[in-house]
Amino acid sequence: MSEDWENIILLSADALRADHLSCYGYHRDTSPILDDLVEESIRFANAYSASSHTREAVPALLTGKYPDIAVDSEYHLDSDTIASTLSEEGYATAGFHSNPFVSRAYGFDRGFDVFDDDLHLGQHKIIALAQRALDKVRNRHYARAEEINERSLDWIDSLDDGDPFFLWNHYMDTHGPYEPPGEYATLYSEQDLSDRDAQSLYQRAIDNPESITETEQQLLIDLYDAEIRYNDEYIGTFLDELRERGLLEQSLLIVTADHGDAFGEHGYYEHPRYLHDEIIKVPLVVRPPSGRNEVVKTPVSTLDVGATIKSAVGVAAAGEGVSLLGTLPADRTVFCQARGEDEHSHLRRYASRSAGGACFCERDRELGRIKFGEYTDFTLCEEVESHINERIRIDNGEPVNNKGEVNEEIERRLDALGYK
Repeated sequence: MSEDWENIILLSADALRADHLSCYGYHRDTSPILDDLVEESIRFANAYSASSHTREAVPALLTGKYPDIAVDSEYHLDSDTIASTLSEEGYATAGFHSNPFVSRAYGFDRGFDVFDDDLHLGQHKIIALAQRALDKVRNRHYARAEEINERSLDWIDSLDDGDPFFLWNHYMDTHGPYEPPGEYATLYSEQDLSDRDAQSLYQRAIDNPESITETEQQLLIDLYDAEIRYNDEYIGTFLDELRERGLLEQSLLIVTADHGDAFGEHGYYEHPRYLHDEIIKVPLVVRPPSGRNEVVKTPVSTLDVGATIKSAVGVAAAGEGVSLLGTLPADRTVFCQARGEDEHSHLRRYASRSAGGACFCERDRELGRIKFGEYTDFTLCEEVESHINERIRIDNGEPVNNKGEVNEEIERRLDALGYK
């Protein structure tokens, strides 16, 4: 255990792209809390997720390994997470979120003493039916940031004083459908859309992006930005509570996102399985207990989060990342990957980012062919091909583990979030 901090806190936001935060240069003041936080933190200006969607991005974040190792072919967790590592090191561990894709149904409770995925009522059939009925009436798709804060703070307060802990809060507010609550609904738009209309517009943007007008596109952006501002406020509330308890100065704090969201820049909305900057470039802020004001421009990956946490507690990182608290090489290249849109597809997408450019390519597993895409810096092709060859040995013959059925409640939540 490090002598410099007792606790480790990871805050992640779902579908939060970096370039819509004011601390990353956005023209709207969407993130005043994070703006203040970066003044006493290390801000990574060029941070990239290991993948473009939750099913591969969060496993990579929590394990420090590429998705082709972190999860099996059915997206069940297939590697130990930082929670398991920290539990072995004597930390109390807890996770709070409401994304069905990283719920206990997919094995993500592994290593956590407490794991609240907002689906616990579904363990009892009668209560689950009542929960589904109530959620439909409320048009509720996930637990709001305010709820996540309350649950996680209750857990912190239940610990014995001085017990070191690892806490992961994953906030869903910036994920579509964009339904900013209360006064946030009209923060950036004069149009006060009902939740059901907002959900309908979001789903149409996914299913039929060509039908979205410029006015509707701007409305989606306005609602998204308002969700960012709401989420930012409640991250601030959470940090204030930590300060009041004297915990912030005893904790290594990391704030990031699993991926971003697109608004028609490449002909699609939401976060399908492509690797463009809109859905790969994410915020990443690291605050050591004593604070540290620095901006790092070297490309980094969300894979580095796991390595950073392990390094902080003196455990050698077995994944692909490096510690963000050390010195990073200026010429570093980071890689991303995503399976094809069809879950039974033989297509695999890869991308690399370096200080000099980016490279995009697709590989057909059946034909063994690699096709380079537009926006590619072809000086990086050889490096990407080498990376792909390393991954092929893992990708071939991946075992399928029968981990059980996904229940009705999870299916309903996924549908509401636009995943189906």
